Amino acid sequence: MNQSNNGGILEQFVNIVMGVKTENQQQSLNTSAADTQELDIKAVLVYILGTILQIGVMIFILVGMEKLVILIDNNSSFPSWFSTVVTALFFALLSIRSRIFSLLDNTRSRTTYDQVIRPRWSPPPLAFPIVWMIIAVLRVISSVLVWQEMNHQFLVLPLILFVLHLALGDTWNTIFTVERRLGAAVPVVIFGPWLSAVFVTGIYWQTVPLAGMILSFSCVWLTVASVLVLSIWQLNGSEPLYPLKLAPVEK
Repeated sequence: MNQSNNGGILEQFVNIVMGVKTENQQQSLNTSAADTQELDIKAVLVYILGTILQIGVMIFILVGMEKLVILIDNNSSFPSWFSTVVTALFFALLSIRSRIFSLLDNTRSRTTYDQVIRPRWSPPPLAFPIVWMIIAVLRVISSVLVWQEMNHQFLVLPLILFVLHLALGDTWNTIFTVERRLGAAVPVVIFGPWLSAVFVTGIYWQTVPLAGMILSFSCVWLTVASVLVLSIWQLNGSEPLYPLKLAPVEK
């Protein structure tokens, strides 16, 4: 009984931190269905524009953080470690809730994962927010190390690539989790979150080898996630690998 309660408390805590909704509710777009094989050009443009705008907003935030840290470092009333704490908190916000800077619907929900056919080896739903919490911590540590190596600058290539990686991950979440476009999710997860994670890890490694080593776990997990997305696509009809036009379903 206590183990069950502890497990429930852990799950509730993890879901709250990561912003995961567990209600078994259909997403708004699940009231629609693809009735043709026609490419949804509007959706593609929305994804591209939404991603670009999110990247732009986060780069603007990086500029603001750089100015804030300069003020903190130049103010003798603050201890020398204070700017590091502020920076760590900032990277924690980015790592856990980067979607607040996105114009796309980035609701974190288990609905899609719970309702699709999954391979036998697929992790349980709770594993995902737990692993992402761990990755968030690793992202914070590695990003702070890079920031320190770059003389407390934020507008540098490694951190710009980092926010680009986060934005691509949020866009993929919209495509797969929110809109349940299982086909389009396959190339997006490979050429978006996975490939950008490899680039970020590589440039972190070049900047601070320890930072790259720490962040490399995210590449391992995203490799597993990419294979899982591919398997789910294959098990659920293998729809075209692009977003299909959706038509309302009559109730």
